[in-house]
Amino acid sequence: MNRKLALLVLAQGLFLTNNICFMAINGLVGLALAPKPWMATLPICAYVAGGALTARLVGRHQLRFGRRRGFQIGLLVALFSCTMSLWSVMQQQFWGLVLATLIAGYYTANAALYRFAATELVAPEKREAAISWVLGGGCLGAVGGPLLARASKDLLVAPFAGAYLLLIGVALAGLVLISLIDFPPLARPSPGQGGRSGAALVRQPVFIVALAASALGYGVMNLLMAATPIAMGQCGLPFADAGLVLQWHVLGMFVPSFFTGPLIKRVGVLPVMAVGVLLNLGCVAFALSGQDLDHFLGALLLLGIGWNFLYIGGTTLFTQAYRPEEKTRAQGLMDTGVYATMTLTSFSSGALVTTGGWQWMNLASLVPIALCAAALGWLAQRQRRAR
Repeated sequence: MNRKLALLVLAQGLFLTNNICFMAINGLVGLALAPKPWMATLPICAYVAGGALTARLVGRHQLRFGRRRGFQIGLLVALFSCTMSLWSVMQQQFWGLVLATLIAGYYTANAALYRFAATELVAPEKREAAISWVLGGGCLGAVGGPLLARASKDLLVAPFAGAYLLLIGVALAGLVLISLIDFPPLARPSPGQGGRSGAALVRQPVFIVALAASALGYGVMNLLMAATPIAMGQCGLPFADAGLVLQWHVLGMFVPSFFTGPLIKRVGVLPVMAVGVLLNLGCVAFALSGQDLDHFLGALLLLGIGWNFLYIGGTTLFTQAYRPEEKTRAQGLMDTGVYATMTLTSFSSGALVTTGGWQWMNLASLVPIALCAAALGWLAQRQRRAR
């Protein structure tokens, strides 16, 4: 830990405060404003679709302007999108909210690079720990996001409109923190030496598995988390209970971060990712066994820990897939895949929970979990043969 990394950890916490609050309220706001119930999670879908559409653009902006200026641009986009979301909710404009959250996707794709920037602030042998510490900053979001959503529910005339007002302040605080960090310059490719093409990077087995684990792990998490407030409402549980469940879920996502890096160092990245798959299976089993508060809480807690193992493991594995001059290109490809998967699951989430119900959603999540397990087994077998 050093001063720069500590500031980046705090910036990550503010980003997750924004992210979790968006996830907690946008489905419910969408349900209130949408012309059709199945469109309730379109604001969440637009949020991650914006990340998918702009991930490669964000990578190019980082290379052109540098880490600090690039992250500042992302936070300015967050300020604009929160302001537009506030206006849309106050004016009861559903499509305005969808557009605002689509724009906010640039910010979420931008801030997703905090985990890669962390590896540039420490010695090479400390990169696993740096990734873990930055993602561990999400613990601030685990507390702040649901708390902000609950506290702002009736702050203004329109329900939850006050949350967008408070998130403007969160983005301003993040802008101050990022401005205090002096990032090392990014390696710029020399003319004619820009590294391998995107197609060549994607064909690597380690790239394929890192992307599959990160994208599918995030997809399952997003599928179930986005629908949880709606599903709990269908079961007659109050929003305060949904906030509690999301809070424990996000704690499960980020508290293990302080131990995941050393665990990967000790036992290896693939075993840790395999445990993440098993935890996701445990989440589905728990969710299918009942629909009271304890079952929602237990399932989402296991889901959060499983995501942590898969995402940190996938990110760590991914750092083996590119050379310094290929960094921004590879990272843009990685996050494009992650956000494209999240877009699909966000849309599916609203449709499944309002038509098939909570149980069908959990059964559907077994497909990406099985694909993730197959990818890990394939890479493990290749590595054994190579040895």
